[in-house]
Amino acid sequence: MRISTQMMYEQNMRGVTTAQSSWLASGEQLASGNRVNRPSDDPIVAAQAVVLSQAQSQNSQYTLARSFATQKVSLEENVLGQVSSAIISAQGKIVNANNASLSDSDRASIATDLEGVRNQLLNLANSTDGNGRYIFGGYKTESAPFDDQTGGVKYVGGDTSITQQVDSARTMTVGHTGDKIFTVTDKSSDDGSRTDSSLFDMLDSAISALKKPLDTLNDSELDAVNKTSRGLSKSLDNVLTVRAELGTQLAELSSLDDLGSERALGQDTQMKTLTGVDWNSVISDYMMKKDALQASYKAFSDMQGMSLFQMNS
Repeated sequence: MRISTQMMYEQNMRGVTTAQSSWLASGEQLASGNRVNRPSDDPIVAAQAVVLSQAQSQNSQYTLARSFATQKVSLEENVLGQVSSAIISAQGKIVNANNASLSDSDRASIATDLEGVRNQLLNLANSTDGNGRYIFGGYKTESAPFDDQTGGVKYVGGDTSITQQVDSARTMTVGHTGDKIFTVTDKSSDDGSRTDSSLFDMLDSAISALKKPLDTLNDSELDAVNKTSRGLSKSLDNVLTVRAELGTQLAELSSLDDLGSERALGQDTQMKTLTGVDWNSVISDYMMKKDALQASYKAFSDMQGMSLFQMNS
């Protein structure tokens, strides 16, 4: 069988091309630090890497979700801390108002102080976050949850608390509805029925009674201050219960962040083990393939200088 000059040329050219491709592939591994840069490099490992990459992405999403949840929960807890202080301040004024030696002007002065606390509490109940969304409106974050109407303060927010999934198997409340916090259920009615009263209604009734001369009050108005005192205690219990829940959630979010960081570190290590290069091996391989390519170039160059090629040209 005759070996033509063209066949020899093509064989040597393929040798150069193959050596060059192999050298470039080794260089890509060296540059990227990855042994597998495309599915064709190792289909099985590439498939495993895709699954692991999805797990890494999900872990990153939960990390972001926990950051959002921590901001929401911290802000709500901070506001409720101020609410607790305001309620305690109101309790002190109510206790003072029960002093039988107070004059009508003294009672009116206390009423004015209570109005200030009441307005402070309303402002806190209508607090917003840094983006103008109302904290205690549930999913109705675009408008104030408490409307100060002529007939009293009405809750007009949403009826569903905001929840956030913060890990694969954990969803928590990150935004309570204001009606659950600022409404008190009274079970001490004479007929045993349950009545709901808002913190603002209770304060308004006490303020109204304190503004009137003592000798003009009816039995219901005389008892308004005592009812408000009981209601404030229950309202404070509501707030403290929610604050305790929020504090527990903040601790849990911190723990989940620690677990997420450990998970991310483990996933990174697993990915490097799966697709990363052995630096000693890849550097050695790169140099060997570079030498092989240079040898192929030299062989091709020498072949072109043979007389047979010169006569063929």
